[in-house]
Amino acid sequence: MQNFLSIVENVNNAVNGFVWGLPMLILLVGCGILMTCLTRFFQISHFKHWIKSTVGGIFKDDHVTAHTGKEDTQISQFQSLCTALAATIGTGNIAGVAAAIAAGGPGAIFWMWVVAFFGMMTNFSENVLGIYYRRRNEKNEWCGGAMYYLKDGLGAKKGCRQVGSVLAVLFSVFCVFASFGIGNMGQINSIAVNMNSVFGIPSLVTGVILMMLAGLVIVGGLKRIAAVTEKLVPFMAVIYVLGALIVCVTNIGQFGAVFVSIFKGAFGARAVGGGIVGSGVAMAVQWGMKRGVFSNEAGLGSSVMVHSSSNVREPVIQGMWGIFEVFADTMIVCTITAFTILSSGLVDLNTGKVVSDQVSTALVAEAFSSVFGRFGAGFIAVAILCFAFSTVLGWSQYGSKGFEYLFGTKSVKFYQIIFVAFVVVGATMDLTLAWDLSDTFNGMMAIPNLIGVITLSGTVMKITHNYVERKLLGKDIKPMLSAHDEIQEIHEREVQEKIS
Repeated sequence: MQNFLSIVENVNNAVNGFVWGLPMLILLVGCGILMTCLTRFFQISHFKHWIKSTVGGIFKDDHVTAHTGKEDTQISQFQSLCTALAATIGTGNIAGVAAAIAAGGPGAIFWMWVVAFFGMMTNFSENVLGIYYRRRNEKNEWCGGAMYYLKDGLGAKKGCRQVGSVLAVLFSVFCVFASFGIGNMGQINSIAVNMNSVFGIPSLVTGVILMMLAGLVIVGGLKRIAAVTEKLVPFMAVIYVLGALIVCVTNIGQFGAVFVSIFKGAFGARAVGGGIVGSGVAMAVQWGMKRGVFSNEAGLGSSVMVHSSSNVREPVIQGMWGIFEVFADTMIVCTITAFTILSSGLVDLNTGKVVSDQVSTALVAEAFSSVFGRFGAGFIAVAILCFAFSTVLGWSQYGSKGFEYLFGTKSVKFYQIIFVAFVVVGATMDLTLAWDLSDTFNGMMAIPNLIGVITLSGTVMKITHNYVERKLLGKDIKPMLSAHDEIQEIHEREVQEKIS
Protein backbone atom coordinates (compact mmCIF):
# COMPACT_ATOMS: atom_id res chain seq x y z
CA MET A 1 0.00 0.00 0.00
CA GLN A 2 2.86 2.35 0.88
CA ASN A 3 4.55 1.67 -2.47
CA PHE A 4 1.29 2.36 -4.30
CA LEU A 5 0.84 5.69 -2.50
CA SER A 6 4.45 6.59 -3.30
CA ILE A 7 3.85 5.91 -7.00
CA VAL A 8 0.63 7.94 -6.92
CA GLU A 9 2.47 10.84 -5.26
CA ASN A 10 5.31 10.80 -7.82
CA VAL A 11 2.94 10.69 -10.78
CA ASN A 12 0.76 13.39 -9.24
CA ASN A 13 3.75 15.68 -8.64
CA ALA A 14 4.79 15.35 -12.28
CA VAL A 15 1.26 16.08 -13.55
CA ASN A 16 0.78 18.89 -11.02
CA GLY A 17 3.97 20.59 -12.18
CA PHE A 18 2.79 20.44 -15.79
CA VAL A 19 -0.81 21.48 -15.08
CA TRP A 20 0.16 24.44 -12.90
CA GLY A 21 3.03 25.63 -15.10
CA LEU A 22 3.29 29.07 -16.66
CA PRO A 23 1.02 28.27 -19.67
CA MET A 24 -1.84 27.29 -17.34
CA LEU A 25 -1.51 30.44 -15.25
CA ILE A 26 -1.44 32.55 -18.42
CA LEU A 27 -4.57 30.77 -19.69
CA LEU A 28 -6.34 31.24 -16.35
CA VAL A 29 -5.59 34.93 -15.86
CA GLY A 30 -5.73 35.64 -19.59
CA CYS A 31 -9.30 34.37 -19.75
CA GLY A 32 -10.30 36.71 -16.93
CA ILE A 33 -8.56 39.66 -18.61
CA LEU A 34 -10.27 38.87 -21.93
CA MET A 35 -13.73 38.69 -20.37
CA THR A 36 -13.08 41.84 -18.34
CA CYS A 37 -12.21 43.75 -21.52
CA LEU A 38 -15.06 42.33 -23.61
CA THR A 39 -17.62 43.23 -20.93
CA ARG A 40 -16.01 46.68 -20.51
CA PHE A 41 -14.81 46.07 -16.95
CA PHE A 42 -18.31 45.11 -15.81
CA GLN A 43 -17.11 44.31 -12.26
CA ILE A 44 -16.07 47.97 -11.85
CA SER A 45 -18.24 49.94 -14.27
CA HIS A 46 -21.44 48.36 -12.96
CA PHE A 47 -20.32 47.74 -9.36
CA LYS A 48 -23.33 49.48 -7.84
CA HIS A 49 -25.74 47.55 -10.07
CA TRP A 50 -24.39 44.05 -9.36
CA ILE A 51 -24.18 44.73 -5.63
CA LYS A 52 -27.78 45.98 -5.65
CA SER A 53 -28.94 43.03 -7.76
CA THR A 54 -27.23 40.38 -5.60
CA VAL A 55 -26.64 40.96 -1.90
CA GLY A 56 -28.87 44.06 -2.01
CA GLY A 57 -31.72 42.02 -3.43
CA ILE A 58 -31.64 39.64 -0.46
CA PHE A 59 -33.21 42.36 1.67
CA LYS A 60 -35.47 43.98 -0.94
CA ASP A 61 -36.51 41.42 -3.57
CA ASP A 62 -38.55 38.44 -2.35
CA HIS A 63 -37.90 36.68 -5.66
CA VAL A 64 -34.21 36.37 -4.74
CA THR A 65 -34.83 34.34 -1.58
CA ALA A 66 -38.28 32.83 -2.22
CA HIS A 67 -38.28 29.04 -1.99
CA THR A 68 -39.64 27.08 -4.90
CA GLY A 69 -42.45 24.58 -4.34
CA LYS A 70 -41.85 20.95 -3.42
CA GLU A 71 -42.66 19.82 -6.93
CA ASP A 72 -40.44 22.51 -8.47
CA THR A 73 -36.93 21.20 -9.15
CA GLN A 74 -35.44 24.71 -9.29
CA ILE A 75 -33.81 26.50 -6.34
CA SER A 76 -33.82 30.20 -5.47
CA GLN A 77 -31.03 32.61 -6.47
CA PHE A 78 -29.94 32.89 -2.84
CA GLN A 79 -29.90 29.11 -2.43
CA SER A 80 -27.77 28.74 -5.55
CA LEU A 81 -25.32 31.31 -4.15
CA CYS A 82 -25.18 29.61 -0.74
CA THR A 83 -24.64 26.19 -2.30
CA ALA A 84 -21.88 27.61 -4.52
CA LEU A 85 -20.30 29.45 -1.57
CA ALA A 86 -20.58 26.28 0.48
CA ALA A 87 -18.29 24.65 -2.07
CA THR A 88 -15.88 27.59 -2.35
CA ILE A 89 -15.64 28.80 1.27
CA GLY A 90 -13.68 25.89 2.71
CA THR A 91 -10.18 25.02 3.80
CA GLY A 92 -8.81 27.21 1.00
CA ASN A 93 -9.92 30.28 2.96
CA ILE A 94 -8.05 29.21 6.09
CA ALA A 95 -5.43 26.53 5.45
CA GLY A 96 -4.99 27.58 1.81
CA VAL A 97 -4.21 31.19 2.64
CA ALA A 98 -1.76 30.10 5.35
CA ALA A 99 -0.08 27.71 2.90
CA ALA A 100 0.23 30.47 0.29
CA ILE A 101 1.93 32.79 2.79
CA ALA A 102 4.24 30.04 4.08
CA ALA A 103 5.37 29.02 0.56
CA GLY A 104 5.11 32.28 -1.38
CA GLY A 105 5.49 34.93 1.31
CA PRO A 106 3.14 37.89 1.93
CA GLY A 107 3.40 38.80 -1.79
CA ALA A 108 1.28 35.76 -2.64
CA ILE A 109 -1.74 37.62 -1.25
CA PHE A 110 -1.40 40.34 -3.90
CA TRP A 111 -1.47 37.75 -6.68
CA MET A 112 -4.45 36.11 -5.01
CA TRP A 113 -6.22 39.47 -5.34
CA VAL A 114 -5.24 39.73 -9.01
CA VAL A 115 -6.64 36.28 -9.74
CA ALA A 116 -9.85 37.18 -7.89
CA PHE A 117 -10.31 40.51 -9.69
CA PHE A 118 -10.17 38.97 -13.13
CA GLY A 119 -11.70 35.73 -11.86
CA MET A 120 -14.90 37.67 -11.12
CA MET A 121 -15.51 38.00 -14.85
CA THR A 122 -14.46 34.42 -15.56
CA ASN A 123 -17.06 33.25 -13.04
CA PHE A 124 -19.57 35.74 -14.47
CA SER A 125 -19.00 34.32 -17.97
CA GLU A 126 -19.35 30.72 -16.79
CA ASN A 127 -22.71 31.50 -15.18
CA VAL A 128 -23.98 33.42 -18.19
CA LEU A 129 -23.11 30.49 -20.47
CA GLY A 130 -24.50 28.04 -17.91
CA ILE A 131 -27.95 29.66 -17.91
CA TYR A 132 -27.89 30.25 -21.67
CA TYR A 133 -27.10 26.64 -22.59
CA ARG A 134 -28.82 24.78 -19.76
CA ARG A 135 -31.48 22.14 -20.42
CA ARG A 136 -33.98 19.98 -18.53
CA ASN A 137 -33.26 16.34 -17.74
CA GLU A 138 -35.80 13.52 -17.53
CA LYS A 139 -36.62 14.53 -13.92
CA ASN A 140 -37.38 18.07 -15.14
CA GLU A 141 -34.29 19.36 -13.30
CA TRP A 142 -32.14 22.07 -14.83
CA CYS A 143 -28.75 20.78 -16.00
CA GLY A 144 -26.08 23.30 -16.89
CA GLY A 145 -22.33 23.60 -16.81
CA ALA A 146 -19.21 23.53 -18.94
CA MET A 147 -20.11 20.15 -20.42
CA TYR A 148 -23.27 21.65 -21.95
CA TYR A 149 -21.79 24.86 -23.30
CA LEU A 150 -18.83 22.89 -24.66
CA LYS A 151 -21.08 20.43 -26.49
CA ASP A 152 -23.88 22.78 -27.57
CA GLY A 153 -21.94 26.05 -27.77
CA LEU A 154 -18.45 25.19 -28.97
CA GLY A 155 -19.83 22.14 -30.77
CA ALA A 156 -22.19 24.34 -32.80
CA LYS A 157 -19.28 26.21 -34.36
CA LYS A 158 -18.15 25.11 -37.81
CA GLY A 159 -15.84 22.10 -37.66
CA CYS A 160 -15.94 21.93 -33.83
CA ARG A 161 -18.69 19.38 -33.24
CA GLN A 162 -16.32 16.53 -32.35
CA VAL A 163 -14.00 18.81 -30.36
CA GLY A 164 -16.89 20.16 -28.29
CA SER A 165 -18.20 16.69 -27.48
CA VAL A 166 -14.75 15.36 -26.50
CA LEU A 167 -13.99 18.36 -24.27
CA ALA A 168 -17.41 18.01 -22.63
CA VAL A 169 -16.65 14.38 -21.72
CA LEU A 170 -13.15 15.27 -20.48
CA PHE A 171 -14.52 18.06 -18.31
CA SER A 172 -17.09 15.71 -16.79
CA VAL A 173 -14.46 13.06 -16.06
CA PHE A 174 -12.12 15.59 -14.44
CA CYS A 175 -15.07 17.04 -12.51
CA VAL A 176 -15.92 13.66 -10.99
CA PHE A 177 -12.30 13.07 -9.96
CA ALA A 178 -11.98 16.63 -8.63
CA SER A 179 -15.08 16.13 -6.51
CA PHE A 180 -13.26 13.37 -4.65
CA GLY A 181 -10.13 15.53 -4.28
CA ILE A 182 -10.90 19.20 -3.58
CA GLY A 183 -14.53 18.44 -2.74
CA ASN A 184 -14.14 15.46 -0.43
CA MET A 185 -10.81 14.02 0.74
CA GLY A 186 -8.93 17.32 1.01
CA GLN A 187 -11.72 18.89 3.06
CA ILE A 188 -12.44 15.89 5.28
CA ASN A 189 -8.73 15.38 5.96
CA SER A 190 -8.42 18.94 7.24
CA ILE A 191 -11.39 18.38 9.56
CA ALA A 192 -10.00 15.09 10.89
CA VAL A 193 -6.52 16.51 11.53
CA ASN A 194 -7.94 19.49 13.41
CA MET A 195 -10.38 17.45 15.45
CA ASN A 196 -7.55 15.13 16.45
CA SER A 197 -5.01 17.84 17.32
CA VAL A 198 -7.42 20.09 19.21
CA PHE A 199 -9.92 17.71 20.77
CA GLY A 200 -8.09 14.37 20.55
CA ILE A 201 -10.82 12.73 18.47
CA PRO A 202 -9.46 9.81 16.38
CA SER A 203 -9.55 10.48 12.65
CA LEU A 204 -11.50 7.30 11.96
CA VAL A 205 -14.24 8.33 14.39
CA THR A 206 -14.46 11.77 12.75
CA GLY A 207 -14.66 10.14 9.33
CA VAL A 208 -17.47 7.76 10.29
CA ILE A 209 -19.56 10.51 11.90
CA LEU A 210 -19.11 12.86 8.93
CA MET A 211 -19.91 10.03 6.53
CA MET A 212 -23.28 9.49 8.22
CA LEU A 213 -24.08 13.22 8.29
CA ALA A 214 -23.07 13.65 4.65
CA GLY A 215 -25.18 10.67 3.63
CA LEU A 216 -28.30 12.15 5.25
CA VAL A 217 -27.97 15.35 3.22
CA ILE A 218 -26.35 14.33 -0.07
CA VAL A 219 -28.65 11.42 -0.93
CA GLY A 220 -31.58 13.85 -0.58
CA GLY A 221 -30.43 15.68 -3.72
CA LEU A 222 -29.95 19.35 -4.60
CA LYS A 223 -33.00 20.76 -2.81
CA ARG A 224 -31.96 19.21 0.51
CA ILE A 225 -28.35 20.35 0.02
CA ALA A 226 -29.58 23.88 -0.78
CA ALA A 227 -31.87 23.89 2.28
CA VAL A 228 -28.90 23.06 4.55
CA THR A 229 -26.34 25.38 2.93
CA GLU A 230 -28.59 28.47 2.93
CA LYS A 231 -28.66 28.23 6.74
CA LEU A 232 -25.11 27.00 7.38
CA VAL A 233 -23.12 29.24 5.00
CA PRO A 234 -24.29 32.70 6.17
CA PHE A 235 -23.95 31.65 9.82
CA MET A 236 -20.45 30.19 9.55
CA ALA A 237 -19.14 33.02 7.32
CA VAL A 238 -20.38 35.78 9.62
CA ILE A 239 -19.06 34.11 12.79
CA TYR A 240 -15.62 33.46 11.29
CA VAL A 241 -15.31 36.96 9.80
CA LEU A 242 -16.30 38.57 13.11
CA GLY A 243 -13.70 36.52 15.00
CA ALA A 244 -11.00 37.35 12.44
CA LEU A 245 -11.92 41.05 12.50
CA ILE A 246 -11.46 41.12 16.27
CA VAL A 247 -7.92 39.75 15.80
CA CYS A 248 -7.25 42.32 13.06
CA VAL A 249 -8.55 45.24 15.13
CA THR A 250 -6.41 44.11 18.08
CA ASN A 251 -3.34 44.23 15.82
CA ILE A 252 -4.41 47.23 13.73
CA GLY A 253 -1.10 48.96 14.42
CA GLN A 254 0.60 46.42 12.14
CA PHE A 255 -1.62 47.08 9.12
CA GLY A 256 0.76 49.57 7.50
CA ALA A 257 3.64 47.11 7.68
CA VAL A 258 1.39 44.31 6.40
CA PHE A 259 0.41 46.29 3.29
CA VAL A 260 4.04 47.17 2.60
CA SER A 261 5.17 43.54 2.93
CA ILE A 262 2.41 42.34 0.58
CA PHE A 263 3.28 44.78 -2.21
CA LYS A 264 7.04 44.51 -1.83
CA GLY A 265 6.84 40.72 -1.75
CA ALA A 266 4.64 40.70 -4.85
CA PHE A 267 7.10 42.63 -7.01
CA GLY A 268 10.39 41.26 -5.74
CA ALA A 269 11.58 44.15 -3.63
CA ARG A 270 12.05 41.50 -0.97
CA ALA A 271 12.67 37.79 -1.48
CA VAL A 272 10.72 35.04 0.21
CA GLY A 273 12.54 33.90 3.34
CA GLY A 274 15.65 35.89 2.38
CA GLY A 275 16.27 33.85 -0.79
CA ILE A 276 16.89 34.91 -4.39
CA VAL A 277 14.61 37.78 -5.40
CA GLY A 278 13.51 36.28 -8.74
CA SER A 279 12.74 32.97 -7.08
CA GLY A 280 10.70 34.78 -4.44
CA VAL A 281 8.55 36.53 -7.05
CA ALA A 282 7.93 33.28 -8.91
CA MET A 283 6.86 31.53 -5.73
CA ALA A 284 4.60 34.44 -4.74
CA VAL A 285 2.90 34.43 -8.15
CA GLN A 286 2.52 30.65 -8.35
CA TRP A 287 1.22 30.14 -4.83
CA GLY A 288 -0.99 33.20 -4.86
CA MET A 289 -2.67 32.04 -8.07
CA LYS A 290 -2.92 28.36 -7.10
CA ARG A 291 -4.43 29.06 -3.72
CA GLY A 292 -6.63 31.80 -5.19
CA VAL A 293 -8.14 29.35 -7.67
CA PHE A 294 -8.41 26.66 -4.98
CA SER A 295 -10.36 29.13 -2.86
CA ASN A 296 -12.78 30.83 -5.27
CA GLU A 297 -12.73 28.19 -8.06
CA ALA A 298 -13.14 30.83 -10.80
CA GLY A 299 -12.13 29.15 -14.04
CA LEU A 300 -12.85 25.61 -12.93
CA GLY A 301 -16.43 25.65 -14.22
CA SER A 302 -17.60 24.11 -10.97
CA SER A 303 -20.08 26.50 -9.35
CA VAL A 304 -21.91 27.10 -12.64
CA MET A 305 -23.42 23.61 -12.27
CA VAL A 306 -25.43 24.71 -9.25
CA HIS A 307 -26.01 28.29 -10.44
CA SER A 308 -27.68 26.80 -13.52
CA SER A 309 -30.36 25.28 -11.28
CA SER A 310 -31.53 28.73 -10.19
CA ASN A 311 -35.07 29.92 -10.96
CA VAL A 312 -33.66 32.98 -12.76
CA ARG A 313 -34.32 33.56 -16.47
CA GLU A 314 -31.76 36.26 -17.29
CA PRO A 315 -28.24 34.82 -17.80
CA VAL A 316 -26.61 38.09 -16.68
CA ILE A 317 -28.52 38.07 -13.37
CA GLN A 318 -26.94 34.76 -12.42
CA GLY A 319 -23.64 35.99 -13.83
CA MET A 320 -23.67 38.83 -11.28
CA TRP A 321 -24.11 36.27 -8.49
CA GLY A 322 -20.91 34.72 -9.83
CA ILE A 323 -19.10 38.05 -9.44
CA PHE A 324 -20.33 38.37 -5.86
CA GLU A 325 -19.32 34.78 -5.10
CA VAL A 326 -15.66 35.45 -5.96
CA PHE A 327 -15.75 38.85 -4.26
CA ALA A 328 -17.08 37.40 -1.00
CA ASP A 329 -14.79 34.37 -1.03
CA THR A 330 -11.43 35.96 -1.85
CA MET A 331 -11.68 39.72 -1.47
CA ILE A 332 -13.41 39.43 1.91
CA VAL A 333 -12.83 36.07 3.63
CA CYS A 334 -9.34 35.25 2.28
CA THR A 335 -8.11 38.81 2.77
CA ILE A 336 -9.27 38.90 6.37
CA THR A 337 -7.55 35.54 7.00
CA ALA A 338 -4.31 36.86 5.49
CA PHE A 339 -4.34 40.03 7.59
CA THR A 340 -5.11 37.97 10.69
CA ILE A 341 -1.95 35.89 10.12
CA LEU A 342 0.35 38.70 8.99
CA SER A 343 -0.64 41.15 11.75
CA SER A 344 -0.19 38.60 14.54
CA GLY A 345 3.62 38.50 14.40
CA LEU A 346 3.75 34.95 13.01
CA VAL A 347 5.53 36.10 9.84
CA ASP A 348 8.64 38.29 9.65
CA LEU A 349 7.30 41.14 7.52
CA ASN A 350 10.84 42.16 6.49
CA THR A 351 11.87 38.80 5.03
CA GLY A 352 8.50 37.11 4.49
CA LYS A 353 9.65 34.11 6.53
CA VAL A 354 7.24 32.30 8.85
CA VAL A 355 8.71 32.56 12.35
CA SER A 356 6.17 30.23 13.92
CA ASP A 357 6.66 26.47 14.06
CA GLN A 358 3.05 25.99 13.02
CA VAL A 359 1.88 25.49 9.43
CA SER A 360 -1.37 25.54 7.48
CA THR A 361 -4.52 25.63 9.63
CA ALA A 362 -2.48 25.65 12.85
CA LEU A 363 -0.95 28.97 11.77
CA VAL A 364 -4.40 30.59 11.71
CA ALA A 365 -5.27 28.90 15.01
CA GLU A 366 -2.15 30.41 16.59
CA ALA A 367 -3.15 33.85 15.30
CA PHE A 368 -6.59 33.48 16.91
CA SER A 369 -5.03 32.12 20.11
CA SER A 370 -2.90 35.25 20.42
CA VAL A 371 -6.14 37.13 21.11
CA PHE A 372 -8.64 34.53 22.35
CA GLY A 373 -6.22 32.24 24.23
CA ARG A 374 -6.91 28.49 24.21
CA PHE A 375 -10.38 29.18 22.84
CA GLY A 376 -8.77 30.34 19.57
CA ALA A 377 -7.60 26.87 18.48
CA GLY A 378 -10.99 25.36 19.24
CA PHE A 379 -12.72 28.16 17.34
CA ILE A 380 -10.66 27.47 14.20
CA ALA A 381 -11.22 23.72 14.50
CA VAL A 382 -14.99 24.27 14.56
CA ALA A 383 -14.75 26.82 11.71
CA ILE A 384 -12.82 24.31 9.60
CA LEU A 385 -15.45 21.70 10.43
CA CYS A 386 -18.29 23.92 9.19
CA PHE A 387 -16.43 25.35 6.20
CA ALA A 388 -15.03 22.05 4.97
CA PHE A 389 -18.20 20.02 5.54
CA SER A 390 -20.28 22.55 3.61
CA THR A 391 -17.72 22.29 0.78
CA VAL A 392 -18.27 18.53 0.71
CA LEU A 393 -22.01 19.11 0.32
CA GLY A 394 -21.55 21.59 -2.52
CA TRP A 395 -19.02 19.49 -4.41
CA SER A 396 -21.19 16.40 -4.15
CA GLN A 397 -23.63 18.23 -6.40
CA TYR A 398 -20.91 19.13 -8.90
CA GLY A 399 -19.69 15.54 -9.08
CA SER A 400 -23.27 14.34 -9.44
CA LYS A 401 -23.79 16.55 -12.48
CA GLY A 402 -20.55 15.37 -14.07
CA PHE A 403 -21.48 11.75 -13.42
CA GLU A 404 -25.01 12.33 -14.74
CA TYR A 405 -23.64 13.73 -17.99
CA LEU A 406 -21.44 10.67 -18.46
CA PHE A 407 -23.77 7.89 -17.35
CA GLY A 408 -27.31 9.29 -17.19
CA THR A 409 -29.69 10.50 -14.50
CA LYS A 410 -30.39 7.07 -13.01
CA SER A 411 -26.70 6.54 -12.18
CA VAL A 412 -26.45 9.51 -9.80
CA LYS A 413 -27.43 7.51 -6.68
CA PHE A 414 -24.49 5.16 -7.28
CA TYR A 415 -22.11 8.14 -7.44
CA GLN A 416 -23.57 9.63 -4.26
CA ILE A 417 -23.05 6.37 -2.32
CA ILE A 418 -19.40 6.10 -3.45
CA PHE A 419 -18.82 9.80 -2.69
CA VAL A 420 -20.17 9.42 0.85
CA ALA A 421 -18.04 6.28 1.42
CA PHE A 422 -14.89 8.19 0.46
CA VAL A 423 -15.42 10.53 3.41
CA VAL A 424 -13.83 7.88 5.64
CA VAL A 425 -10.92 7.48 3.21
CA GLY A 426 -10.28 11.23 3.29
CA ALA A 427 -10.24 11.29 7.08
CA THR A 428 -7.45 8.70 7.32
CA MET A 429 -5.16 9.58 4.36
CA ASP A 430 -2.02 11.74 4.20
CA LEU A 431 -2.82 15.47 4.21
CA THR A 432 -0.07 16.47 1.77
CA LEU A 433 -1.18 13.93 -0.83
CA ALA A 434 -4.81 15.02 -0.44
CA TRP A 435 -3.92 18.66 -1.16
CA ASP A 436 -1.62 17.79 -4.08
CA LEU A 437 -4.33 15.64 -5.69
CA SER A 438 -6.78 18.52 -5.29
CA ASP A 439 -4.43 20.94 -7.10
CA THR A 440 -3.91 18.47 -9.95
CA PHE A 441 -7.59 17.76 -10.57
CA ASN A 442 -8.39 21.48 -10.28
CA GLY A 443 -6.00 22.27 -13.11
CA MET A 444 -7.15 19.42 -15.33
CA MET A 445 -10.77 20.44 -14.85
CA ALA A 446 -10.03 24.09 -15.67
CA ILE A 447 -8.41 23.48 -19.07
CA PRO A 448 -11.48 22.35 -21.09
CA ASN A 449 -13.68 24.85 -19.26
CA LEU A 450 -11.41 27.81 -20.08
CA ILE A 451 -11.24 26.70 -23.71
CA GLY A 452 -15.06 26.79 -23.75
CA VAL A 453 -15.29 30.23 -22.11
CA ILE A 454 -12.69 31.77 -24.44
CA THR A 455 -14.21 30.34 -27.64
CA LEU A 456 -17.69 31.46 -26.55
CA SER A 457 -16.52 34.86 -25.28
CA GLY A 458 -18.35 36.57 -28.15
CA THR A 459 -21.62 35.03 -26.99
CA VAL A 460 -21.05 36.28 -23.43
CA MET A 461 -20.26 39.76 -24.76
CA LYS A 462 -23.46 39.89 -26.83
CA ILE A 463 -25.65 38.67 -23.95
CA THR A 464 -24.06 41.18 -21.55
CA HIS A 465 -24.37 44.13 -23.92
CA ASN A 466 -27.99 43.15 -24.64
CA TYR A 467 -28.74 43.17 -20.90
CA VAL A 468 -27.00 46.52 -20.31
CA GLU A 469 -28.88 48.17 -23.16
CA ARG A 470 -32.25 46.85 -21.99
CA LYS A 471 -31.96 47.11 -18.20
CA LEU A 472 -29.54 50.00 -17.69
CA LEU A 473 -29.95 52.15 -20.80
CA GLY A 474 -33.70 51.54 -21.19
CA LYS A 475 -33.63 50.53 -24.85
CA ASP A 476 -36.61 48.64 -26.22
CA ILE A 477 -34.87 45.63 -27.74
CA LYS A 478 -35.56 41.93 -27.69
CA PRO A 479 -33.82 40.00 -24.87
CA MET A 480 -31.46 37.21 -25.80
CA LEU A 481 -33.23 33.95 -24.98
CA SER A 482 -31.55 30.73 -23.94
CA ALA A 483 -29.92 28.75 -26.73
CA HIS A 484 -32.58 26.03 -26.53
CA ASP A 485 -35.39 28.62 -26.55
CA GLU A 486 -33.90 30.16 -29.66
CA ILE A 487 -33.63 26.77 -31.35
CA GLN A 488 -37.28 26.08 -30.46
CA GLU A 489 -38.30 29.52 -31.72
CA ILE A 490 -36.53 28.95 -35.04
CA HIS A 491 -38.18 25.54 -35.37
CA GLU A 492 -41.65 27.00 -34.69
CA ARG A 493 -41.03 29.80 -37.21
CA GLU A 494 -40.03 27.28 -39.88
CA VAL A 495 -43.17 25.25 -39.20
CA GLN A 496 -45.35 28.36 -39.52
CA GLU A 497 -43.65 29.30 -42.79
CA LYS A 498 -44.32 25.83 -44.20
CA ILE A 499 -47.99 26.04 -43.17
CA SER A 500 -48.42 29.47 -44.71
